[in-house]
Amino acid sequence: MKTLKPGDMAPLFTLKDQADHPVSLENFKGKKVLVYFYPKALTPGCTTQACGLRDVKSELEQLGVVILGISPDSPKKLSQFTEKKDLNFPLLADEDHQIAEQFGVWGQKKFMGKTYDGIHRITFLIDEQGKIQHVFDKFKTGEHHQVVLDYLQSF
Repeated sequence: MKTLKPGDMAPLFTLKDQADHPVSLENFKGKKVLVYFYPKALTPGCTTQACGLRDVKSELEQLGVVILGISPDSPKKLSQFTEKKDLNFPLLADEDHQIAEQFGVWGQKKFMGKTYDGIHRITFLIDEQGKIQHVFDKFKTGEHHQVVLDYLQSF
């Protein structure tokens, strides 16, 4: 797994959102985009992470940042996640994990003694020109939103 790093160009992508509408990274040119990859909708860690971002969305918007969440879930599952947790940003379905692979977040994982392939919980801040500005890969799910805010407010 070769994860993208600051200075790399973010891969362009178009994925279906929770309403089954296509969303392209190109739609956000000129804005900072927080692309966060998470393993599975409606699981405890992913719910904690998503709700944290939901709760600071207005602060992120004031800093000129758009949030996009990406997982291998279907648009239908993402719709359930959005409705149950009152999420206020697009969740994108990367069912064949092609975009996760391009960002270098798809790879071998271990959980309870089992080894399997899946998404690593990594977040990318993409600048207005489409370059990766920062990679967040060391955080607890409950602190993710604050780690992101602290970084953005440090400028």
